[in-house]
Amino acid sequence: MKPLVYKKSRRDRTQVVIRHKSSITKGDTVQVIRGDDKGKRGKVLQVYPKKGMIKVEGLNIVTRHLRPTQTREGGIVRSEAPFPASKAMLLDPKSGEPTRVRHRKDSEGRTERIAVKSGQAIPRSR
Repeated sequence: MKPLVYKKSRRDRTQVVIRHKSSITKGDTVQVIRGDDKGKRGKVLQVYPKKGMIKVEGLNIVTRHLRPTQTREGGIVRSEAPFPASKAMLLDPKSGEPTRVRHRKDSEGRTERIAVKSGQAIPRSR
């Protein structure tokens, strides 16, 4: 019987990175529409476009048990975990309710986000 040979040259080693388009950016205030934290609001701390996830301040808290190392103390650490960006909606600047988002070019040629409910521009927080 012929031995099995693992040939590295035949494997396809390239992975295609798909960036998920989202109108949510760092610093926006969003409301969660699904899951355990449904209805809660918070500020976006980080956006992961390759994974299509966002991390929101005070939401989706997870508990990790860390062992002590030379640089840090061990113990139970509670922190925010990322969740899918599709489970959160931007807030309307006029009414403060969650809204869908449209895009439009402004007079300077930059893309601005428009709240569907009120028609007002959602400011970029930078």
